[in-house]
Amino acid sequence: MSVSSLLRTSCRRAFGVIGGGRRSVSDLLSGVHVVPRRSIIDLSYSTHFMDFKGSSIPSSMQKLTVTRLSQHFKEAVCLNTVPVPTPGDGDLLVRNRFVGINASDINYSAGRYDPSLKPPFDCGFEGVGEVVGLGLSASARHTIGETVAYFSDGAFAEYTVVPAKKAMAVPSAKPEFLTLLVSGATAYIALKRLGELTEGETVLVTAAAGGTGQFAVQFAKRAGCHVVGTCSTDEKAGFLKSIGCDRAVNYAAEDLGQVLRQEYPKGVDVVYESVGGGVFDLAVNSLATGGRLIVIGFISGYQSASGVATVKGGTLPIKLLQKSASVRGFFLPHFLRDYQEALGSMMQMVAQGTLVCEVDCGDQAQEGRFVGLESVFRAVDHLYAGKNLGKIVVEVAPAPFASSKL
Repeated sequence: MSVSSLLRTSCRRAFGVIGGGRRSVSDLLSGVHVVPRRSIIDLSYSTHFMDFKGSSIPSSMQKLTVTRLSQHFKEAVCLNTVPVPTPGDGDLLVRNRFVGINASDINYSAGRYDPSLKPPFDCGFEGVGEVVGLGLSASARHTIGETVAYFSDGAFAEYTVVPAKKAMAVPSAKPEFLTLLVSGATAYIALKRLGELTEGETVLVTAAAGGTGQFAVQFAKRAGCHVVGTCSTDEKAGFLKSIGCDRAVNYAAEDLGQVLRQEYPKGVDVVYESVGGGVFDLAVNSLATGGRLIVIGFISGYQSASGVATVKGGTLPIKLLQKSASVRGFFLPHFLRDYQEALGSMMQMVAQGTLVCEVDCGDQAQEGRFVGLESVFRAVDHLYAGKNLGKIVVEVAPAPFASSKL
């Protein structure tokens, strides 16, 4: 008998049709336990993929959470143990290798950016690490084991769920890539959109040896400008000269106002300003005719109750009018339409070896390298003590021993 004949006979026997007899459906099902129908594909796993074996994903993790609003980071933030989250359809689950420290971390913990946000909430703006889980839609552009850098809330954690659209694939989990996400992008976009740099102009960068200042110096030089950078030590001054700064001013040893008056009597054309207070006032007084002052921050006031350092605002209108000058504010989330172009351009510079991304991992700090989430507190103190050279980065976890295999 052929295979097809055997199949037809088996089917007829199953339904009681041999010899022309026919049994009712109720007779056939009598005494039989009916198993609920199920799909061949288990759809319960179709919305996300988690590489538990290759990545050794634990059931719980540590993360930093803002539990009360305060400009004092240690008072506002606690280290908690929570379940590892599962990514949604358009999300990635990233195991963080490095996270970045920003002066504005304490503005976020103080609730200054979004007054409607109430504790508890996650903190940290940027990270780089490996994708260990992802949603179905996210899998169209990313894969398990891929290394990504991202600019998204909740980075101060061992694992972070990140919208795929906010992540960028990078060659490796090096902290240098992390420096581009906030610090580099701020300098690139602010100078391009608001600085309107012209070759031969003079640009003053305050806190020039810091996370974003280092990039402002380099982008201004690429535009053909003469760059003046402020810093607090001779070591930092040497670093600034190494990245192209024409005049590094160590304000601990020199009077910045006197330097500007004597060496730049016609004023400066553009100021990239992040300090605030008296430095802001000095920068306004030093503007040339048609000068542009870009406010990207005012760190000198962040640790105060108001978050703002006092400036001589009463005389500002007349000073700007007399010089046809302007003060322009820059907040990165308002310029996200320029973000991808900025990252792409900077990544190309890094690949070509034409962009320095200085990282401070705390190797010279008194208690040593910033390793583990608990060292985020030390890293924030390191920044506000003005001890950093370059972008402060915390190593959350060491490199994995085995590659992901899904």
